[in-house]
This record gives sequence, C-alpha cells and structure tokens, in this order.
Amino acid sequence: MMRAVIFDIGGTLADYPIPLNWSALYRPAFERIAERYGIAITEDEYAHIGGVLAKYNTRIHPRTVEVSSEQIFSELLSGTSITADPLLIRREFYAYFRNDVRLYPEAERVLSDMSRRFITGTLSDVAYGMDNEFALADIAPLLGYIRYPYTSNDTGYRKPCGKGLVMLADEMGIRTSEMMFVGDEKKDIECAHDAGAVSVLINRSGEPRSFGQDFTVSDLTGLYTLPGIAAQGGNT
Repeated sequence: MMRAVIFDIGGTLADYPIPLNWSALYRPAFERIAERYGIAITEDEYAHIGGVLAKYNTRIHPRTVEVSSEQIFSELLSGTSITADPLLIRREFYAYFRNDVRLYPEAERVLSDMSRRFITGTLSDVAYGMDNEFALADIAPLLGYIRYPYTSNDTGYRKPCGKGLVMLADEMGIRTSEMMFVGDEKKDIECAHDAGAVSVLINRSGEPRSFGQDFTVSDLTGLYTLPGIAAQGGNT
C-alpha cells in the first residue's frame, strides 16, 4: 500500500530556466553583486571565486555529503577583499539564479489533492549549500500541502544516495517500500532504488529517457494513472 509521495523540486514541482551547471554564470552573478553594492572585485578575486564555486559544483564534482552555505561562502570570501555581510552576498548570489522560477501549472492542484490522501514530502538537493530559506521559498504556495519539506540541508546527504529517503521514511513512521519518489533526473531514480522506494520519472520533454525507473509520467497529473495512486481514488 502506498502511504507517502515524495517530490523532487527543480524540474518536478518548479521550472528553473537555467543550465544545470552554473559555471558560466558565476562571474555574471558576482558582477551584478559588485554593481549593486559598489564592490570592487579584481580579476584575481574573480578567478578565486570561480575556483571555489567550481570545487563545490556537484555537476563537476559529485558528492554524497552536503556542505553548508556558510562553509562554501566563508572559503569564497576569505580569498577576496569583500567586506559585505556574507549573508547578503549569499542571498544575492542565490537570487541571481532564482529570478525566473515558476511552479508548473498543475503543481498546486495535484499537491493539494495528494496531501489529503498521502503523507507528502520533498527531497531536493540544494545548489552550493543554498539555505532552505531560499530553496523552499521557490515553492512557497505549495508548502501548505507538504508535511515534510526536506532538502539535502535537512538530511545531510545528496542524491543518488538513498539515505535521505530512509530518514524521511523513519520520520513518517513508514517503510520505504510504501513511499513513491517523483523526480526528473537519473539521480532521483537511483536514490529511490537505493532506498527501496518506488521510482517515478517525470519526463516533460517527451524524449526517450530510461534510467530504470518503475514508472514514467509526462507531468504531475500522470501520477493518477499509477498503481498505488489510482487505486486510492482522488481528483484527476
């Protein structure tokens, strides 16, 4: 019996119209920060900033254990003459990549319905230690329908490691086999399998994508066709 439905955030609940690898945008992001706050950044400092961010770029250097924003930006700022509040710098950096975020049109309707029939949660990897204050703000209209809004900050682990789902299952008082995990990337499917959960790939592109997922849907409304969801009724 399916008792919980867990969602990835980016590409699943919300659309982030930026590349998955942010490398090319490091400098533009800090140039905007420099312009907005009158900060002078030298070429050597830009090189240092880019080097630190590349070090923590999980598209280049995958890692299992999460690293906090404080650690990343402490290392980044220590190699510059920037004296502005580190929290302000972090906020402006993250904001650069979140300006055009939008929820998928069916997300609120589906989450509202799912929350009445299942335990709901999220498990999303954050970029560069992005604090939940920012990461969860992107799905603010949905938070009332999500009982366990978790990110890798909460679990300490990043996908494809399944430990985050195991921790969620423990918090929910269920078995991972009673949990469905919905995501849009290979690592989401691998995370579900590592934890022993049911894996659902949301493939909005329509192009063939095979990561060994248990099910594939084209948008969130496709969940209603799946065993364990359809059997329990609900709105379509």
